[in-house]
Amino acid sequence: MADYVQTGPVRQQGDERPDALDRLDETTEALTALHDAFTGEESLDDALQRVADTATRALPDADAVTVSVVTDTQPHTAAATDRDLVEVDRQQYESGRGPCLESAAKLVPVRAVVGEHRDEWPEFEAAAGKAGVRAYLSVPVVLPASDNTEVRHIGTLNVYSYTATAFDPFDEGLMRLFTTAASATITNAQRWRRSQDHVGHLERALTSRAVIEQAKGVLMAVHSCTADEAFSMLVEQSQRANTKLRDVAVKLLESATRS
Repeated sequence: MADYVQTGPVRQQGDERPDALDRLDETTEALTALHDAFTGEESLDDALQRVADTATRALPDADAVTVSVVTDTQPHTAAATDRDLVEVDRQQYESGRGPCLESAAKLVPVRAVVGEHRDEWPEFEAAAGKAGVRAYLSVPVVLPASDNTEVRHIGTLNVYSYTATAFDPFDEGLMRLFTTAASATITNAQRWRRSQDHVGHLERALTSRAVIEQAKGVLMAVHSCTADEAFSMLVEQSQRANTKLRDVAVKLLESATRS
């Protein structure tokens, strides 16, 4: 049996667990907090961190929470309430096995009691035991299927406990409820980020257009030409120098200003 380093409060085997109604109340309060904190204008990183922070309130036995996401086919921990526990996730990513990855692959909650999966997930077992973790629950965060899309996995909530008896099927059901709300929060953050990117593109396009129009005005005054002819001059210089049209316009205006 491995030696565990105690890093958090432990409830003894004989201690009574909170009853179902109390646990439901905890989850309800966490869902309310998640909803009330939503602004509709936050980055994805901020949204994921808020989900992690709030998830620790959803279950009485949750001592820490991390959020795993996959980008460019590589999983990584995007948010954590305890950075020391990120190493437990990292060992799973590097070895390609563990309850977090199994939950993501099968899209079902996966519970692990540390000490019972040495043959199945040795890397996870070693890292979790070293951190003092005694129980672990991974729950996928998914977008539900629609008419044109299938269920899409967008992340995994990894819930840590220093109590070996933590988490049961009822807790898994509560976390499914919580992840439904979490998926909406994450989706809204992604939608807001896309809208901000779109606005940024539009702003840059408008700025470029204004600079180009000013440069055209300078050429029209100097060469007594039409707007179309001035624009053609800018395009020709852009192609000749293999430079963006806006940059050509900026250089022209800077030259005119110095002159």
